[in-house]
Amino acid sequence: MKIIFFDIDGTLICGGSELMSESTKEAIRIARANGHICMINTGRTKRLVGENLTGQVEFDGLLLGCGTEIEFHGKQLMHKTFSMEESKAILTAMKKYHVDAVLEGSREDYAPRGEEVFTETFRHMAREIENRKYDCYVNAPGNYDKLYAYAETPAGMDGMKRDLSEILDFIDREQGFYEIVPKGYSKATAIRYITDYLKIPMEDTVAIGDSNNDLPMLKYAHTSIAMGNSSKQVLEVADYITTDVDKDGIWNALKWLGVLGK
Repeated sequence: MKIIFFDIDGTLICGGSELMSESTKEAIRIARANGHICMINTGRTKRLVGENLTGQVEFDGLLLGCGTEIEFHGKQLMHKTFSMEESKAILTAMKKYHVDAVLEGSREDYAPRGEEVFTETFRHMAREIENRKYDCYVNAPGNYDKLYAYAETPAGMDGMKRDLSEILDFIDREQGFYEIVPKGYSKATAIRYITDYLKIPMEDTVAIGDSNNDLPMLKYAHTSIAMGNSSKQVLEVADYITTDVDKDGIWNALKWLGVLGK
């Protein structure tokens, strides 16, 4: 029996779409029918996963927000949220260094408004923020798990790192974007938590991903599979490179893994 961890964006779905291909859904159904455990392991928080995605095919559990929330068969096992003190320190540093961010929580997301926006990039995202009905920063403290952040210059993010390195880890998503998570949390720590909980040996763990926030889980799992559309860093660490997400990448990955049968 294998336990298989799937990233979402660029792995289960293409950018700009929330729909899995038929071959992806069928591969997951067959793998589970053959006794393997299939888990989502994503940087998205629960609100950003939503039932539209998980309702397309059944998974055994969700590892959310880069390891900040874990569910198995619908039961929440763990949830890490920033404390009020930590949250206020983060918001203060963002203002100090002109860093913009969406603050991502399990139930709600928070985005800057008006003078709280520092960068042209985030001003251009204003319509998307409005459409998604994000809450405002004043309601954020104590209610979010991670950040998706942008700094116009490297100096801004460097300042955040200097001030908050004791409570935060920074994942470089390139071109000025970062995922920022509580110190010591990642997709790898999520794997460790759930495999300890289920008493599954590491040699039975498989991770499939495409982007830099997948690197911790790909390096931690016994077997790592990169999508064909992966970043250079992901391609370099993978045991196997499958085809692109929109070219039956998951089907071909699970076929190579041997979990689909003959």
